[in-house]
Order: sequence, then C-alpha cells, then structure tokens
Amino acid sequence: MPCIVITGYGSAESSVEALRAGAYWYLEKPFDQGHLDVVRKLVEQAIEHGRLKSENRLLQGQLRSKYSFENIIGTSSGLRDVLETVSKVAMTDSTVLVTGESGTGKELVARAIHFNSKRADKMFVTVNCGAIPEELLESELFGHVRGAFTNAIANREGRFSLAHEGTIFLDEIGDMSATLQVKLLRVLQDRTFELVGSSKTRTVDVRVIAATNQNLEDAIADRRFREDLYYRLNVIPIVVPPLRERRDDIPLLTQHFLNIANEGRGDQRIEFSDEVIERLTGFEWPGNVRELENLVERLVTLSTSHRVVATDLPSTLQESSPSLPAAPQIPPQGLSFRDVVDQFESDLILQALEITHGNKNRAAQLIQMNRTTMLEKMKKKGVKFDAGSRDSRGE
Repeated sequence: MPCIVITGYGSAESSVEALRAGAYWYLEKPFDQGHLDVVRKLVEQAIEHGRLKSENRLLQGQLRSKYSFENIIGTSSGLRDVLETVSKVAMTDSTVLVTGESGTGKELVARAIHFNSKRADKMFVTVNCGAIPEELLESELFGHVRGAFTNAIANREGRFSLAHEGTIFLDEIGDMSATLQVKLLRVLQDRTFELVGSSKTRTVDVRVIAATNQNLEDAIADRRFREDLYYRLNVIPIVVPPLRERRDDIPLLTQHFLNIANEGRGDQRIEFSDEVIERLTGFEWPGNVRELENLVERLVTLSTSHRVVATDLPSTLQESSPSLPAAPQIPPQGLSFRDVVDQFESDLILQALEITHGNKNRAAQLIQMNRTTMLEKMKKKGVKFDAGSRDSRGE
C-alpha cells in the first residue's frame, strides 16, 4: 500500500527519513481547501504507482516461472547436460557462450540463466548482432551523443547502459565486425566504454551472454573473429544439441506446442494421432525446435477435424520414420553379436519407456512390439524403469 506522510511538524530531516523509509510523498500541514485538489491528484498518482509496482512484481514472477528450468521441455541426456550447466552458472556472473544450430533455443537458455540469477529483477537486453547494420550497431550497443553523426539529433543510451546491473544477450556474435570486436573486448575486460562521439568513459555492471550458430574456431582460422575475444566469451561454453539428436524430446515438445495452440479452443481442441507423432519423431528437423513449433501451430490452425492424421502432414514428413542408430564398429579383437543385440534391445525398451513416462502399453506400441513380449524381454534381461529418475538396468 503506497503511503503519503502528512505532518504538522515538518523538517528537512524528517522528510528525507520518510522518503527513505518508503513513503511515496511527504506533505506539511496546514493546507486549505485550495490544496485538496492537489492532495487528491497526489493520492491518485500514489495508487497508480502502487498498481504499477504490483504489476511489475507479478510480471517478474511470471517471467521467472516461464523461464524456470522445469519449463524447458525435454528429458534427453543432451538437454539434461545443458540444464545442469545452466543451474550451476545461473547465480554467478561468469560470461557464457551458447552455441548451436538456428532454432535450437539458444535465447531460451540465455533467458533461463538470467531469470534464475541474482540479476533477475533487472533488465534482460537482447541485441541481434546479425540483424543490425554494421554502421548502426556501435551506436545500438554503446549509445551516442548529439551530433556524433548525421541524424544524431539527441543523446541516446545504448543497450549496455540499459542492461546495467542486468544481463545483455549478444545473439549472432559471429557476425560482429572486427572493429566492434575490439570495443566489445574492452567491455569484457574492464566493463568500460564510450558513447559514439564522446571521449568520456562510462563504467557498466552487466553480465554478458553471447550466442552463435557459427563455428567460432573456424572463424578464428579464417581471421573473421578475434581469438582473444573468443577466449573472453568462452568462459562457460554451453552447446545446445539439435533436435535430431534429442528425438526423445520430440513427443514432449509436440504435446507442449499442441497445448499452447489449443488454448482458447474450448471443445474444439485438436489432437495428433500416434502415427503423426511417429512421423514427427523420425524427421530430421533442419529448423530444429522452431520448425516443430511452427508446424504444430500450422496443423492446428488448418485442421478441419479434431484429429490430425499422417495424411494431413506436409509431403516432407509423409515418409519420415525414426532413424536407426548406426551399427557399432567391430574392433580388431571382434565382439559378441549376442551381447550387442541384447544391449540394443534393452536400450530401445528403456528409451520407449522414457518417452512414454513408464506407460508400458504405449511403450510397446512405440516400438511395435507385443506388450507381453516386451515384459518378458524386460524380465529376462533384468531391465528396470524408474519413472522418478533415469532408467536403470538390473544386474
């Protein structure tokens, strides 16, 4: 509740003390009828201020919930490795370099780091270094003073200033010009910079998270990226795996995006057939998670039935089927065919149980095996599944 202090014993010291204690305003008596309109306006402003503070707290809470680790969908080992690293570095101020193909969710990882850190109440500022023309990027990052260049008609704060005490996310860092790489290196080294057109040095307290879909080591070899900047950025490397390497997560992600697309549809909710899920799981997904999300939304929007079947899929997915892993390489000393086959069958059953969260009927359907046969194999091989943790295999 906003508080306005009204007193007949006013002093400069008491007014400062009241404001420091959290008062919205401080008024001294007496005030006559002519002052009531001013007081009424002040009360209205205080109420609005309180509403905005409450709304801000609510939004901050929603952002923390949205970007909590639990809301990053997936159970595959590759994603678990990513989340384990994120959980370790979130509360530190270490610089992070997130790499991975386009559409894998690099910004989602960056946001999860920020909103689970001690900087969560401050700003998360995003800069797409590949989308802003080179001649404007310096001003965008560091700001400029009036008259610094044509059309610079007023002073402007840059993204680093806006991110003070928060986090700045430099996406597509591999596209940054050599000149700006030098200036960014200075910010990383001593957290200082100058506005374009100014010689006055500014100091900033900001955490830097960078991301790229390029191989920066190749860029260094080609002299397109500074080696010293790379080592400054690559303090904590996080590699986000492509979707084709985390197929276990595709059914979970599909259901998540389906739930989002179905919001507000009431009784007109759309569902996907098992065959559709199998086709989606077997696809290579060159556009990764973003491509899957867009496809689910498109299928729901264009569906003329409550159920999407395989024939509703685009032609590129009509014939897709789960990719089988390559056969193991035979070492010079040879190997046991029976042991390899037993291991493969056990891993396949465990993977099916993991995808279906322990639902044996669904798991058997997923690998096109009779449920009784699957249970017999599990018993014979000593395969056990714990839904609350990673699968385990008996002795």
